Amino acid sequence: MSATVKLSDQIQVHYTGKVESGEIFDSSLERDPLSFKVGEGKLLKGFEEAVVGMKVDDKKEISIPSEEGYGIIREDLIATVDRKNLSQDIEPEVGMELMSKYPDGTDVVVRIVKVAENEVVVDANHPLAGRDLTFEITLVSIGQ
Repeated sequence: MSATVKLSDQIQVHYTGKVESGEIFDSSLERDPLSFKVGEGKLLKGFEEAVVGMKVDDKKEISIPSEEGYGIIREDLIATVDRKNLSQDIEPEVGMELMSKYPDGTDVVVRIVKVAENEVVVDANHPLAGRDLTFEITLVSIGQ
């Protein structure tokens, strides 16, 4: 009888992650498999739950709704910033990531989502917030 994945197993998987349009946002197929300890909470909960019970070479496709993935888009994490407040040595572009600070001093990465003449709009939501995700998972090994 072949082994199946249990909580606390160290495993390796290959995966391809897609958004609802079918566009791939990440894949391990062109690099080493993803190695993690099941149940440690370092990956999306639904991803970790999906591998439990799999055997080596099993393939599985799972769907993770945005609420269980990277969350819904929070409007309070989107802000308009006067361009005078940006460093003078950057030319802001949509998609550019900047380091900022929350009022409590915590560092946060924000993405520029809109550039206007006198201001930019930045978004501190995770880039996959508000997106439903699909993962194709193949179990490579258990216990390595």
